[in-house]
Amino acid sequence: MHLYDVPLIFALLGLVLYTVLAGADFGSGVWQLTAGSGPDADRIRNHAHESVAPVWEANHVWLIFVLVVVWTSYPVAFASIASTLCVPLLLAGIGIIFRGATYALRSGTRTDREVRTIDTAFAISSILAPFFLGTAVGAIATGRVPVGNAAGNLLTSWFNAPSIFIGLVAVGNCAYLAAVYLAADAARRNDADLERQFRLRALIAGGFAGALAIVGLVVLHSDAHRLYHGLLEGDGLPALIVSILAGIGALVLVWRSRFEPARYTAAVAVAAIIAGWALAQKPILLPGLTIRQAAAPHDTLVLVVVAVLAGALILFPSLAFLFRLVLRGSFDPDVELSTSPAPPARARAVVAASAPGLAARSAGGCLIAGFGFLTIASAGWAHAIGVVCLLAFIVIGFLAVEPARLAAAADGEPGAPD
Repeated sequence: MHLYDVPLIFALLGLVLYTVLAGADFGSGVWQLTAGSGPDADRIRNHAHESVAPVWEANHVWLIFVLVVVWTSYPVAFASIASTLCVPLLLAGIGIIFRGATYALRSGTRTDREVRTIDTAFAISSILAPFFLGTAVGAIATGRVPVGNAAGNLLTSWFNAPSIFIGLVAVGNCAYLAAVYLAADAARRNDADLERQFRLRALIAGGFAGALAIVGLVVLHSDAHRLYHGLLEGDGLPALIVSILAGIGALVLVWRSRFEPARYTAAVAVAAIIAGWALAQKPILLPGLTIRQAAAPHDTLVLVVVAVLAGALILFPSLAFLFRLVLRGSFDPDVELSTSPAPPARARAVVAASAPGLAARSAGGCLIAGFGFLTIASAGWAHAIGVVCLLAFIVIGFLAVEPARLAAAADGEPGAPD
């Protein structure tokens, strides 16, 4: 691995997180649109709205992250993609904007008719956004975005069979993830009826997404030979196998109503699809443009890596705290929380008590080593070690700080997390 590969890895990780987190938010719109009518339909729509509400806006940080990293680190490729695919990207942006507007408008509704209208607009925009983003990914994956300012056809570059199928696969995966997540949320809230309904939806959506993926491989075989062979015979094959196994495992877990592990297994299945695409396409970023050729100058790449890792110190703890509040029920009005500390918190407290200061010292060592390997050394293996050290600094630093935050929360000190 070389330094010019590192920002692309960051961008792909951001794309994975956007797909498995914001993708589930988009998928909730599918179930709102297909809920039908009657009291049960209203409960389904309200459950989807309440489950998504605390996190939907935070999840879009990953889309911004991907855009900024690619724009800064691979400017020629970004300009080519943004200009040739301006139509699907614009339509996806409109869907995201309309979807966000419905949240603000829904709180001001007064009649059931207004609520249904707002929910319909939310659902349609939630389907359009992942579909058009999927067609944009399809255009890049099938080599229909040439290098240059609007050098590709503004319509046929993304409006073709492989890109449309990838857009449909994106919508299907979003619906599948949403059904699994919403079933898990219903189980956490002890709502057996909603749990049963979303369990059935998860099984149907999982089967549908799997069938679409198989059809998509057939389409790729006839229209995108390089990507097809990269997935079935090249470096993308291990990721494809992982996706298949994780997808089957997730369906088995859903069938057995083990929704919490199914949540993570389904996310792995979807993430492996993105990894397979990246591995099958490397080292080509766009036709005739490799990752190395598209990369920004060395100093820019170093600054991007440092900025991303420094920002992660703020972003990851904040998002971890947000999702902990959501998954432990702090945002659920009808769920009574346990006052006893969770097992992971007790384990961290034991480790912190047995080795005071060890985590902080280890984090400092990783920070120094990371900057040293990235800025002083020039070999590719040294840059890889530097990135690993800085990522370890983030994780270990968070573990070093968290026990103190938990203790402050237990003592009710000002500024401690609630």
